[in-house]
Amino acid sequence: MTLALPRGAVAVELDDIQATVLRYRPEPYYGTHVMLHVDDARAGRRFLRDVTPFVDSAADWWQADGPWIAVGLTYSGLAALGVPDDSLRSFPEAFRVGMAARADQLRDRGVNDPANWEPHFGTGAVHLGVSVFSDSEDAWRRTMTVARHHYRGLTVLSEQDFGAQPGALNSLGYRDSIGQPAVEGSGVQPLPGQGPAIKAGEFVLGYPGESGVPLPAPEPDVLGRNGTFVGLRKYQSRVGAFNRFLRAHATSDESRELLAAKLVGRWRSGAPLTLAPDRDDPALGADPLRNNDFTYAADQAGHRVPLGAHMRRMNPRDTQMQILADVDIHRVIRRSTAFGAPYDASAVSAQDDEIPRGLYFLFISAKAMATMEFLQQEWINNGNFMNLGEERDPNVGVQEPGASFTIPRDPVRRRVHGIETFNVLRGGEYFFLPSLSALRWLGEEH
Repeated sequence: MTLALPRGAVAVELDDIQATVLRYRPEPYYGTHVMLHVDDARAGRRFLRDVTPFVDSAADWWQADGPWIAVGLTYSGLAALGVPDDSLRSFPEAFRVGMAARADQLRDRGVNDPANWEPHFGTGAVHLGVSVFSDSEDAWRRTMTVARHHYRGLTVLSEQDFGAQPGALNSLGYRDSIGQPAVEGSGVQPLPGQGPAIKAGEFVLGYPGESGVPLPAPEPDVLGRNGTFVGLRKYQSRVGAFNRFLRAHATSDESRELLAAKLVGRWRSGAPLTLAPDRDDPALGADPLRNNDFTYAADQAGHRVPLGAHMRRMNPRDTQMQILADVDIHRVIRRSTAFGAPYDASAVSAQDDEIPRGLYFLFISAKAMATMEFLQQEWINNGNFMNLGEERDPNVGVQEPGASFTIPRDPVRRRVHGIETFNVLRGGEYFFLPSLSALRWLGEEH
Protein backbone atom coordinates (compact mmCIF):
# COMPACT_ATOMS: atom_id res chain seq x y z
CA MET A 1 0.00 0.00 0.00
CA THR A 2 1.42 3.40 -1.03
CA LEU A 3 0.53 6.24 1.33
CA ALA A 4 -0.28 9.70 0.02
CA LEU A 5 2.47 11.36 2.03
CA PRO A 6 2.93 15.15 1.91
CA ARG A 7 6.05 15.94 -0.10
CA GLY A 8 8.91 18.02 1.27
CA ALA A 9 12.42 19.06 0.36
CA VAL A 10 15.18 16.48 -0.12
CA ALA A 11 18.43 17.37 1.66
CA VAL A 12 20.04 13.94 2.11
CA GLU A 13 21.53 11.55 -0.43
CA LEU A 14 18.55 9.22 -0.67
CA ASP A 15 20.02 7.24 -3.56
CA ASP A 16 22.92 6.15 -1.31
CA ILE A 17 20.95 5.31 1.85
CA GLN A 18 19.52 1.82 2.29
CA ALA A 19 15.74 1.78 1.72
CA THR A 20 14.84 0.22 5.07
CA VAL A 21 16.07 3.34 6.93
CA LEU A 22 13.11 5.37 5.64
CA ARG A 23 10.71 3.06 3.80
CA TYR A 24 7.72 2.13 5.93
CA ARG A 25 6.98 -1.51 6.54
CA PRO A 26 4.25 -2.55 4.08
CA GLU A 27 0.79 -3.77 5.11
CA PRO A 28 0.39 -6.68 4.85
CA TYR A 29 4.03 -7.65 5.14
CA TYR A 30 6.14 -10.74 4.56
CA GLY A 31 9.84 -11.30 5.07
CA THR A 32 12.81 -13.10 6.54
CA HIS A 33 15.69 -12.19 8.85
CA VAL A 34 18.85 -14.18 8.06
CA MET A 35 21.92 -14.34 10.32
CA LEU A 36 25.14 -15.30 8.48
CA HIS A 37 28.70 -16.20 9.49
CA VAL A 38 31.69 -15.39 7.26
CA ASP A 39 34.11 -18.32 7.23
CA ASP A 40 36.31 -16.81 4.56
CA ALA A 41 36.91 -13.09 3.96
CA ARG A 42 36.97 -13.50 0.19
CA ALA A 43 33.60 -15.28 0.22
CA GLY A 44 32.18 -12.53 2.43
CA ARG A 45 33.40 -9.78 0.13
CA ARG A 46 32.07 -11.66 -2.89
CA PHE A 47 28.67 -11.87 -1.22
CA LEU A 48 28.59 -8.10 -0.76
CA ARG A 49 29.60 -7.49 -4.38
CA ASP A 50 26.90 -9.88 -5.58
CA VAL A 51 24.05 -8.77 -3.35
CA THR A 52 24.57 -4.98 -3.35
CA PRO A 53 22.90 -4.49 -6.78
CA PHE A 54 19.73 -5.95 -5.23
CA VAL A 55 19.76 -3.66 -2.17
CA ASP A 56 17.24 -0.87 -2.76
CA SER A 57 18.07 2.74 -2.00
CA ALA A 58 15.74 5.17 -0.23
CA ALA A 59 15.18 7.18 -3.41
CA ASP A 60 11.44 7.89 -3.73
CA TRP A 61 10.90 5.83 -0.58
CA TRP A 62 7.50 7.48 0.01
CA GLN A 63 5.97 5.90 -3.10
CA ALA A 64 7.94 2.66 -3.41
CA ASP A 65 6.22 -0.71 -3.06
CA GLY A 66 7.49 -4.20 -3.65
CA PRO A 67 10.26 -6.20 -1.98
CA TRP A 68 13.58 -4.90 -0.75
CA ILE A 69 16.73 -6.25 0.88
CA ALA A 70 18.64 -4.73 3.80
CA VAL A 71 22.20 -5.74 4.71
CA GLY A 72 23.89 -4.99 8.02
CA LEU A 73 27.23 -6.03 9.55
CA THR A 74 28.30 -6.59 13.13
CA TYR A 75 31.72 -5.49 14.35
CA SER A 76 32.96 -9.08 14.22
CA GLY A 77 31.59 -9.25 10.68
CA LEU A 78 33.54 -6.18 9.61
CA ALA A 79 36.68 -7.73 11.10
CA ALA A 80 35.97 -11.04 9.35
CA LEU A 81 35.85 -9.20 6.01
CA GLY A 82 39.31 -7.78 6.58
CA VAL A 83 38.32 -4.16 7.16
CA PRO A 84 41.49 -2.21 8.11
CA ASP A 85 42.24 -1.78 11.82
CA ASP A 86 42.08 2.03 11.62
CA SER A 87 38.52 1.78 10.33
CA LEU A 88 37.53 -0.78 12.95
CA ARG A 89 38.83 1.44 15.74
CA SER A 90 36.71 4.34 14.45
CA PHE A 91 33.46 2.60 15.45
CA PRO A 92 31.84 3.39 18.83
CA GLU A 93 32.93 1.17 21.73
CA ALA A 94 29.43 -0.19 22.43
CA PHE A 95 29.20 -1.36 18.83
CA ARG A 96 32.66 -2.92 18.95
CA VAL A 97 31.98 -5.00 22.07
CA GLY A 98 28.43 -5.92 21.04
CA MET A 99 25.02 -6.02 22.69
CA ALA A 100 25.66 -8.99 24.98
CA ALA A 101 28.71 -7.30 26.52
CA ARG A 102 26.56 -4.25 27.26
CA ALA A 103 23.92 -6.30 29.10
CA ASP A 104 24.40 -4.38 32.34
CA GLN A 105 23.93 -1.00 30.62
CA LEU A 106 20.88 -2.40 28.80
CA ARG A 107 19.42 -3.86 32.00
CA ASP A 108 19.31 -7.28 30.32
CA ARG A 109 19.08 -9.26 33.52
CA GLY A 110 17.14 -12.22 34.85
CA VAL A 111 15.19 -13.91 32.04
CA ASN A 112 16.74 -11.46 29.55
CA ASP A 113 20.34 -12.24 30.49
CA PRO A 114 22.53 -13.18 27.48
CA ALA A 115 23.15 -16.55 29.16
CA ASN A 116 19.56 -17.38 28.18
CA TRP A 117 19.81 -16.24 24.56
CA GLU A 118 19.65 -18.47 21.50
CA PRO A 119 23.14 -19.90 20.89
CA HIS A 120 24.34 -17.81 17.95
CA PHE A 121 23.41 -14.42 19.44
CA GLY A 122 25.92 -12.48 21.51
CA THR A 123 28.90 -14.73 20.78
CA GLY A 124 30.50 -12.93 17.84
CA ALA A 125 29.28 -15.65 15.47
CA VAL A 126 26.76 -13.39 13.71
CA HIS A 127 28.65 -11.43 11.05
CA LEU A 128 25.95 -10.37 8.60
CA GLY A 129 22.25 -9.71 8.97
CA VAL A 130 20.17 -9.84 5.80
CA SER A 131 16.51 -8.86 5.94
CA VAL A 132 13.96 -9.17 3.13
CA PHE A 133 10.72 -7.15 3.33
CA SER A 134 7.84 -7.51 0.90
CA ASP A 135 4.20 -6.56 0.44
CA SER A 136 3.32 -9.87 -1.20
CA GLU A 137 4.11 -13.51 -0.51
CA ASP A 138 5.13 -14.28 -4.10
CA ALA A 139 7.57 -11.35 -4.29
CA TRP A 140 9.02 -12.28 -0.90
CA ARG A 141 9.71 -15.85 -1.99
CA ARG A 142 11.30 -14.71 -5.27
CA THR A 143 13.52 -12.24 -3.45
CA MET A 144 14.55 -14.87 -0.90
CA THR A 145 15.58 -17.13 -3.78
CA VAL A 146 17.86 -14.36 -5.04
CA ALA A 147 19.30 -13.76 -1.57
CA ARG A 148 19.96 -17.46 -0.92
CA HIS A 149 21.76 -17.78 -4.22
CA HIS A 150 24.18 -15.04 -3.26
CA TYR A 151 25.02 -16.13 0.27
CA ARG A 152 26.44 -19.42 -0.91
CA GLY A 153 29.80 -20.04 0.71
CA LEU A 154 28.64 -18.45 3.99
CA THR A 155 27.30 -20.30 7.02
CA VAL A 156 23.60 -19.75 7.70
CA LEU A 157 23.10 -19.47 11.46
CA SER A 158 19.36 -18.85 11.32
CA GLU A 159 16.51 -17.93 9.00
CA GLN A 160 13.41 -16.47 10.63
CA ASP A 161 10.33 -15.83 8.50
CA PHE A 162 8.01 -13.11 9.73
CA GLY A 163 4.80 -11.25 8.93
CA ALA A 164 1.44 -12.21 7.48
CA GLN A 165 -0.31 -12.13 10.86
CA PRO A 166 -4.11 -11.91 10.56
CA GLY A 167 -5.11 -8.26 10.51
CA ALA A 168 -1.43 -7.23 10.49
CA LEU A 169 -1.39 -7.65 14.29
CA ASN A 170 1.66 -8.50 16.34
CA SER A 171 2.15 -11.53 18.60
CA LEU A 172 0.16 -9.96 21.46
CA GLY A 173 -2.68 -8.93 19.17
CA TYR A 174 -1.89 -5.24 18.57
CA ARG A 175 -1.43 -3.22 15.42
CA ASP A 176 2.11 -1.82 15.70
CA SER A 177 4.79 0.33 14.03
CA ILE A 178 2.61 3.44 14.38
CA GLY A 179 4.19 6.78 15.14
CA GLN A 180 7.54 6.93 13.36
CA PRO A 181 9.59 10.14 13.68
CA ALA A 182 9.65 12.61 10.79
CA VAL A 183 13.15 13.06 9.31
CA GLU A 184 14.16 16.51 8.09
CA GLY A 185 15.24 16.57 4.45
CA SER A 186 13.88 13.08 3.71
CA GLY A 187 11.49 14.30 1.02
CA VAL A 188 8.33 14.05 3.13
CA GLN A 189 6.77 16.61 5.44
CA PRO A 190 5.68 15.54 8.93
CA LEU A 191 2.38 13.70 9.16
CA PRO A 192 -0.27 14.94 11.59
CA GLY A 193 0.95 14.27 15.11
CA GLN A 194 4.60 13.67 14.24
CA GLY A 195 5.63 17.13 15.40
CA PRO A 196 8.50 19.06 13.78
CA ALA A 197 10.87 17.01 11.68
CA ILE A 198 13.99 15.83 13.52
CA LYS A 199 17.41 16.62 12.05
CA ALA A 200 18.58 13.93 9.62
CA GLY A 201 21.88 13.49 11.48
CA GLU A 202 20.02 11.84 14.37
CA PHE A 203 19.27 8.93 12.05
CA VAL A 204 21.84 9.01 9.23
CA LEU A 205 25.58 9.64 9.60
CA GLY A 206 27.16 12.57 7.80
CA TYR A 207 24.51 15.22 8.49
CA PRO A 208 23.96 17.70 11.35
CA GLY A 209 21.95 16.35 14.28
CA GLU A 210 19.84 18.25 16.78
CA SER A 211 23.04 19.70 18.28
CA GLY A 212 23.86 21.34 14.95
CA VAL A 213 26.88 19.17 14.13
CA PRO A 214 27.22 15.67 12.64
CA LEU A 215 27.83 12.74 14.96
CA PRO A 216 31.23 11.01 14.75
CA ALA A 217 31.18 8.49 11.89
CA PRO A 218 33.32 5.48 10.98
CA GLU A 219 36.29 6.19 8.74
CA PRO A 220 37.01 6.58 5.88
CA ASP A 221 34.20 8.84 4.74
CA VAL A 222 33.02 6.37 2.11
CA LEU A 223 32.42 3.84 4.88
CA GLY A 224 30.61 6.08 7.35
CA ARG A 225 28.63 8.61 5.34
CA ASN A 226 24.97 7.75 4.74
CA GLY A 227 25.22 4.75 7.03
CA THR A 228 23.53 4.21 10.37
CA PHE A 229 23.29 1.70 13.23
CA VAL A 230 20.63 -0.88 14.02
CA GLY A 231 19.82 -2.56 17.29
CA LEU A 232 18.12 -5.91 16.68
CA ARG A 233 16.32 -7.60 19.58
CA LYS A 234 14.39 -10.86 19.28
CA TYR A 235 11.59 -11.35 21.82
CA GLN A 236 9.56 -14.47 22.62
CA SER A 237 6.01 -13.39 23.47
CA ARG A 238 4.51 -15.15 26.49
CA VAL A 239 0.93 -15.06 25.25
CA GLY A 240 -0.35 -17.37 27.99
CA ALA A 241 0.99 -15.09 30.73
CA PHE A 242 -0.44 -12.03 28.98
CA ASN A 243 -3.91 -13.53 28.68
CA ARG A 244 -3.82 -14.84 32.25
CA PHE A 245 -3.00 -11.34 33.45
CA LEU A 246 -5.92 -9.82 31.53
CA ARG A 247 -8.34 -12.47 32.84
CA ALA A 248 -7.16 -12.07 36.42
CA HIS A 249 -7.80 -8.32 36.44
CA ALA A 250 -10.84 -7.89 34.19
CA THR A 251 -14.14 -9.75 34.23
CA SER A 252 -15.52 -9.19 30.71
CA ASP A 253 -14.24 -9.05 27.16
CA GLU A 254 -14.80 -5.28 27.12
CA SER A 255 -12.90 -4.65 30.35
CA ARG A 256 -10.05 -6.94 29.24
CA GLU A 257 -9.69 -5.01 25.99
CA LEU A 258 -9.65 -1.72 27.89
CA LEU A 259 -6.94 -3.04 30.24
CA ALA A 260 -4.92 -4.22 27.22
CA ALA A 261 -5.29 -0.74 25.73
CA LYS A 262 -4.16 0.92 28.97
CA LEU A 263 -0.96 -1.17 29.00
CA VAL A 264 0.08 0.09 25.55
CA GLY A 265 -1.78 3.40 25.15
CA ARG A 266 -3.66 2.18 22.07
CA TRP A 267 -6.48 -0.21 21.41
CA ARG A 268 -5.60 -3.40 19.57
CA SER A 269 -6.64 -1.71 16.30
CA GLY A 270 -4.04 1.03 16.81
CA ALA A 271 -6.58 3.68 17.79
CA PRO A 272 -4.97 5.88 20.50
CA LEU A 273 -6.73 6.22 23.84
CA THR A 274 -6.25 9.98 23.68
CA LEU A 275 -8.69 10.11 20.74
CA ALA A 276 -10.83 7.07 21.59
CA PRO A 277 -10.84 6.83 25.40
CA ASP A 278 -13.98 4.73 25.89
CA ARG A 279 -14.20 2.26 23.02
CA ASP A 280 -12.12 1.02 20.12
CA ASP A 281 -12.30 2.76 16.75
CA PRO A 282 -10.76 0.47 14.09
CA ALA A 283 -11.21 3.05 11.30
CA LEU A 284 -9.18 5.54 13.35
CA GLY A 285 -6.52 2.92 14.10
CA ALA A 286 -6.08 2.13 10.41
CA ASP A 287 -5.80 5.78 9.28
CA PRO A 288 -2.13 6.95 9.22
CA LEU A 289 -3.27 10.56 8.87
CA ARG A 290 -5.25 10.40 12.13
CA ASN A 291 -3.97 7.60 14.36
CA ASN A 292 -0.95 9.57 15.60
CA ASP A 293 -2.47 13.06 15.62
CA PHE A 294 -2.63 13.84 19.34
CA THR A 295 -0.74 15.32 22.27
CA TYR A 296 -0.79 14.68 26.02
CA ALA A 297 -1.34 18.35 26.88
CA ALA A 298 -4.86 17.69 28.21
CA ASP A 299 -3.93 14.38 29.87
CA GLN A 300 -0.99 15.23 32.10
CA ALA A 301 -2.33 13.04 34.92
CA GLY A 302 -2.66 10.03 32.62
CA HIS A 303 -6.41 9.47 32.95
CA ARG A 304 -6.65 8.51 29.28
CA VAL A 305 -3.17 7.15 28.64
CA PRO A 306 -1.43 6.00 31.84
CA LEU A 307 1.97 7.60 32.38
CA GLY A 308 3.53 4.14 32.42
CA ALA A 309 1.91 2.90 29.19
CA HIS A 310 4.39 1.55 26.65
CA MET A 311 3.59 4.13 23.99
CA ARG A 312 3.88 7.06 26.39
CA ARG A 313 7.18 5.83 27.81
CA MET A 314 8.77 5.43 24.39
CA ASN A 315 7.62 8.87 23.20
CA PRO A 316 6.46 11.08 26.08
CA ARG A 317 5.80 13.97 23.66
CA ASP A 318 4.64 16.95 25.73
CA THR A 319 4.22 15.04 29.00
CA GLN A 320 5.49 17.02 32.00
CA MET A 321 8.21 14.62 33.15
CA GLN A 322 9.76 14.53 36.62
CA ILE A 323 13.21 14.03 35.07
CA LEU A 324 13.53 16.26 32.02
CA ALA A 325 14.89 14.90 28.75
CA ASP A 326 14.95 16.10 25.16
CA VAL A 327 12.51 13.68 23.52
CA ASP A 328 13.73 14.41 19.99
CA ILE A 329 17.26 13.13 20.60
CA HIS A 330 15.93 9.85 22.00
CA ARG A 331 13.69 8.95 19.06
CA VAL A 332 14.42 5.90 16.91
CA ILE A 333 13.04 4.60 13.65
CA ARG A 334 11.38 1.23 14.35
CA ARG A 335 10.87 -1.78 12.13
CA SER A 336 8.84 -4.27 14.17
CA THR A 337 8.22 -7.69 12.64
CA ALA A 338 6.10 -10.49 14.14
CA PHE A 339 7.05 -14.14 13.69
CA GLY A 340 5.58 -17.52 14.48
CA ALA A 341 2.05 -18.44 15.50
CA PRO A 342 -0.51 -15.61 15.50
CA TYR A 343 -1.96 -14.20 18.68
CA ASP A 344 -4.46 -16.56 20.33
CA ALA A 345 -6.90 -14.98 22.79
CA SER A 346 -7.72 -18.39 24.24
CA ALA A 347 -4.11 -19.28 25.10
CA VAL A 348 -3.66 -19.27 28.89
CA SER A 349 -1.30 -22.13 29.77
CA ALA A 350 2.41 -22.16 30.54
CA GLN A 351 2.84 -24.31 27.43
CA ASP A 352 1.33 -21.50 25.36
CA ASP A 353 4.14 -19.24 26.58
CA GLU A 354 6.70 -21.43 24.81
CA ILE A 355 5.01 -21.67 21.40
CA PRO A 356 7.45 -20.02 18.98
CA ARG A 357 6.04 -16.55 18.33
CA GLY A 358 7.20 -13.09 19.07
CA LEU A 359 8.75 -9.94 17.71
CA TYR A 360 11.94 -8.70 16.18
CA PHE A 361 12.43 -5.06 17.15
CA LEU A 362 14.82 -3.19 14.87
CA PHE A 363 15.83 0.23 16.23
CA ILE A 364 17.48 2.49 13.65
CA SER A 365 19.49 5.54 14.73
CA ALA A 366 22.86 7.15 14.06
CA LYS A 367 23.53 6.57 17.78
CA ALA A 368 21.43 3.43 18.26
CA MET A 369 23.65 1.99 20.98
CA ALA A 370 23.55 5.07 23.24
CA THR A 371 19.85 5.64 22.58
CA MET A 372 18.92 2.03 23.36
CA GLU A 373 20.89 2.11 26.59
CA PHE A 374 19.16 5.33 27.63
CA LEU A 375 15.73 3.94 26.82
CA GLN A 376 16.41 0.66 28.63
CA GLN A 377 17.83 2.37 31.71
CA GLU A 378 15.57 5.38 32.07
CA TRP A 379 12.26 4.91 30.27
CA ILE A 380 11.71 1.13 30.06
CA ASN A 381 13.13 -0.39 33.25
CA ASN A 382 12.62 2.60 35.54
CA GLY A 383 9.66 4.77 36.41
CA ASN A 384 11.31 7.75 38.09
CA PHE A 385 11.04 10.01 35.05
CA MET A 386 7.23 9.72 35.36
CA ASN A 387 7.26 9.62 39.20
CA LEU A 388 6.33 5.92 39.09
CA GLY A 389 9.19 4.60 41.22
CA GLU A 390 10.27 1.08 40.23
CA GLU A 391 7.34 0.50 37.87
CA ARG A 392 8.52 -0.75 34.48
CA ASP A 393 7.33 -0.80 30.89
CA PRO A 394 4.45 -3.31 30.72
CA ASN A 395 5.38 -4.44 27.20
CA VAL A 396 9.17 -4.94 27.12
CA GLY A 397 10.25 -4.26 30.70
CA VAL A 398 11.75 -7.01 32.86
CA GLN A 399 9.30 -7.36 35.74
CA GLU A 400 10.22 -8.25 39.30
CA PRO A 401 7.97 -10.53 41.41
CA GLY A 402 4.89 -8.63 42.56
CA ALA A 403 5.34 -5.85 39.99
CA SER A 404 2.41 -3.52 39.41
CA PHE A 405 0.99 -1.16 36.78
CA THR A 406 -0.72 2.09 37.74
CA ILE A 407 -3.91 3.31 36.04
CA PRO A 408 -4.70 6.89 37.15
CA ARG A 409 -8.38 7.67 37.74
CA ASP A 410 -10.61 9.72 40.02
CA PRO A 411 -11.02 9.62 42.91
CA VAL A 412 -8.45 6.84 43.52
CA ARG A 413 -5.85 5.39 41.17
CA ARG A 414 -5.93 1.69 40.38
CA ARG A 415 -2.80 -0.38 40.88
CA VAL A 416 -2.86 -3.67 39.00
CA HIS A 417 -0.54 -6.19 40.68
CA GLY A 418 1.15 -9.30 39.36
CA ILE A 419 2.26 -8.03 35.99
CA GLU A 420 4.80 -10.40 34.41
CA THR A 421 7.48 -10.15 31.73
CA PHE A 422 5.34 -10.63 28.64
CA ASN A 423 8.15 -10.40 26.05
CA VAL A 424 11.34 -12.30 26.92
CA LEU A 425 14.57 -11.43 25.12
CA ARG A 426 15.98 -14.36 23.14
CA GLY A 427 18.90 -12.58 21.50
CA GLY A 428 20.21 -9.38 20.04
CA GLU A 429 22.98 -7.77 18.04
CA TYR A 430 24.20 -4.34 17.02
CA PHE A 431 24.57 -3.90 13.26
CA PHE A 432 26.10 -1.20 11.11
CA LEU A 433 23.83 -0.51 8.13
CA PRO A 434 26.20 0.83 5.47
CA SER A 435 25.33 3.05 2.55
CA LEU A 436 25.26 1.51 -0.91
CA SER A 437 28.64 3.14 -1.60
CA ALA A 438 30.00 1.59 1.59
CA LEU A 439 28.65 -1.85 0.67
CA ARG A 440 30.56 -1.64 -2.60
CA TRP A 441 33.69 -0.47 -0.72
CA LEU A 442 33.36 -3.35 1.74
CA GLY A 443 33.18 -5.75 -1.20
CA GLU A 444 36.67 -4.72 -2.28
CA GLU A 445 39.93 -6.01 -0.84
CA HIS A 446 41.76 -3.56 1.44
